[in-house]
Amino acid sequence: MTEQERAIEPGMAASPYLSLRRAVQPAILAHCLLAGDQERAGKLAAECEDLLFLTRELLKAAGRARILGAGSGAGPAAGTPAGSDGDRQARLLDAYAEAGLLWAKVVGSSLALAGALTERGDWDDVRRLACFLAGAGEESTAAELRAQLGKAVLAAHREQLQAISNKMPPAAIGDAINTLRAVLREVPEEYPGRNREINCFLAPLAAAIHAVMKDQQVDIPYHSRVEHIATGGVAKYPDIVEMSLDELAAEFEGLCRRSGGETT
Repeated sequence: MTEQERAIEPGMAASPYLSLRRAVQPAILAHCLLAGDQERAGKLAAECEDLLFLTRELLKAAGRARILGAGSGAGPAAGTPAGSDGDRQARLLDAYAEAGLLWAKVVGSSLALAGALTERGDWDDVRRLACFLAGAGEESTAAELRAQLGKAVLAAHREQLQAISNKMPPAAIGDAINTLRAVLREVPEEYPGRNREINCFLAPLAAAIHAVMKDQQVDIPYHSRVEHIATGGVAKYPDIVEMSLDELAAEFEGLCRRSGGETT
């Protein structure tokens, strides 16, 4: 393999801090979005096209930097002007600087694309972008995307969450469980305060289930934690919110089975 071939090998660094495989991942998503629906128009299509253009320019700059860098270690060839090595170094620095600036634009374009995807409710694609950026070392940008996604998911479910109370009828209890599970699934784990916010709804949910049990004169098993959760027993333990929700869901499903499905 020649020095020039090694210089543009796909896995090599596009800059001192970025590999080409990572650099093109946001563009891969943009291609998928456009190829999946040729009728996409407006803001989303424009953001995808911008991202593809910037990525193409980034790869050109990165390629120039690699090719120039591959030859910089060798001494000047016979007949080469004395100042040519300095010129090569200057061009190399310019190419690296250009690649760095273009990567910054790629990141910015990825943020704009994520904003358009969030508005459309394409939350899985926003998660993918966040993962791509985190993998490329842009942890703070990935955290920003996840925070925006978390806010969007909570806003979308806000009405259903506000309907959760300790006086819910059985049908509403089932809806509340589904809503809380959806929020846990769709809000990124890294979203600040995710578990604590969801944990606030467990006490009224448990109280509603406990009220149905008492109304139907159900013998509550000794190992049941429904009453404990209803009185705020897990309020200080947001890390176990998923486990607590699963317990409440299991209690409610068992209640439905015992009553022959009349509570659903």
